[in-house]
Amino acid sequence: MQENFDYLFKKLAKSKFRSSFHLRRYMIDYIYAKGFDEIKTHAYGFINQRLRPALPKNDGRQTPMKGHPVFIAQHATGTCCRGCLEKWHHIPKGRELTINEVHYIVDVIMMWIDREMRKIDIQNK
Repeated sequence: MQENFDYLFKKLAKSKFRSSFHLRRYMIDYIYAKGFDEIKTHAYGFINQRLRPALPKNDGRQTPMKGHPVFIAQHATGTCCRGCLEKWHHIPKGRELTINEVHYIVDVIMMWIDREMRKIDIQNK
């Protein structure tokens, strides 16, 4: 599984758009205040509400570009809409996401957040 994530993140890094997203200071502070478990709970809520349905409301525009660290992670990882899920993760549009797909998406998001937090820790040393 780690190898698949490494390959995915290398692919995403080649995208000028996807690689332009980074956590902002207020998001980092929010993550420290809430903890990773709470952020993961938020990620599950957002994915289940905004992406899991077969035909999500406002698909292609349902994920804000700012505000919550999960939103930034979604854009950075191509998990922001059903079109990006199909393009980057080969998860087809037009059907409800399976529970395994939801877990996979949340894992990708949380791995990106973890990698961003590690970069911050390294820069602050």
